[in-house]
Amino acid sequence: MALLTPLDRADRLFAELATLSADVPGVTRASFGPVEDAAHAMITREAVALGLETRTDAIGNLYVTLPGADRDAPALMTGSHLDSVPHGGNYDGAAGVIAGLVLLERLCDGPQPPCDVTLMAIRAEEMIWFPEHYLGSRAAFGVLPTDAPDRVKRGDTGRSLAEHMIEAGFDPQTIRDGQPQLDPNHIAAFVEVHIEQGPVLVEAQRPVGIVTAIRGNIRHRFCRIEGETTHAGGVPRQSRREAVLAGAELVHAMETYWLEAEAKGDDMVLTLGEFTTDPKLHGITKVPGLLTFTLDVRSQDDTVLNLFEHWVQKQANDIGERRGVRIDLGPYTQAAAAPMTASIRRGLVIAAEQCAIDILELPSGGGHDCATFADQGVPSAMVFIRNENGSHNPAEAMDLSDFGHACDVLYAWARSYLKV
Repeated sequence: MALLTPLDRADRLFAELATLSADVPGVTRASFGPVEDAAHAMITREAVALGLETRTDAIGNLYVTLPGADRDAPALMTGSHLDSVPHGGNYDGAAGVIAGLVLLERLCDGPQPPCDVTLMAIRAEEMIWFPEHYLGSRAAFGVLPTDAPDRVKRGDTGRSLAEHMIEAGFDPQTIRDGQPQLDPNHIAAFVEVHIEQGPVLVEAQRPVGIVTAIRGNIRHRFCRIEGETTHAGGVPRQSRREAVLAGAELVHAMETYWLEAEAKGDDMVLTLGEFTTDPKLHGITKVPGLLTFTLDVRSQDDTVLNLFEHWVQKQANDIGERRGVRIDLGPYTQAAAAPMTASIRRGLVIAAEQCAIDILELPSGGGHDCATFADQGVPSAMVFIRNENGSHNPAEAMDLSDFGHACDVLYAWARSYLKV
């Protein structure tokens, strides 16, 4: 009987993960829920079978380690998250965790590395469950707001982060106390493998990408335009305080700003994910007096984000005053852009060349835990895997051969970095 190769193991684990988290039409692994727990248990089981060290911190993050010759030396780390969006795809996050397991298994067959090599399976990356970006990794570094366990509620249950953590067997008090589980000074580098969440690699016909930077973002979740609900036939245009047309003018102004920013060479993407009136209050014969929407703007350049935020607030005030409505963009969250470490990026490019794998350098539009490591001063980089049909949907279609190419690049880079 042929021995199980690391890629055979990966294929089996992807299939097992899809089965244990099946939630038609996709998969669901809720943050600090039983299916996320089961995914962590699966990785732990495989790690133990390979003779690797495992531990779980007070937050619930899992660490799988191949011991190095000097246990006190800063460790080389890789990893990603195991939660998913509701009815999402099977590979978002999980591909990076399983790639890390492939790396450790391959390194087991060679000389002992000079330092520990650690895979981190991270909790609660998907912001759709708890409205805090990079929750598990920020908590690990002790930089999550100390009120988060009691303030932050999970979107589907309405219960607090603390309640869900305790239910899963973890300790929210460590977050309240700002107690770090990781020391950035003890991490030599962090490389995250992840599926691409857009079409760039597919359109370029490249199996692997090397990320230049993770775009930062500003997100407004609770935008409101308040006008006056009146009769559709009885109120002339000049007498209306119409929320929808004020919103349309603001959207047009934002798109014009975006086009001008691109023409100047600025990196920027802008999305209105929700834009709605309440059908219980408005109808075909009513002038709508309330519009709600969300706003998400991203860039590799924090200056671009901050200039847009200043501009859109002024634009909202000007349009509101002119049209007799109140435009309130509400509170917002901001995640800083995270440039990837140039020396590691270059090393990954060289590794790909050695493996005869065509790559493309590109920014990451989505946020990733790697940004937390970079923000803590850890030398960081990302490897993207080509993925059909985008992400956060059941149609994610990463090919195992592309996954294998990404694993080859990571392994070749790690061997060079570790000099083994």
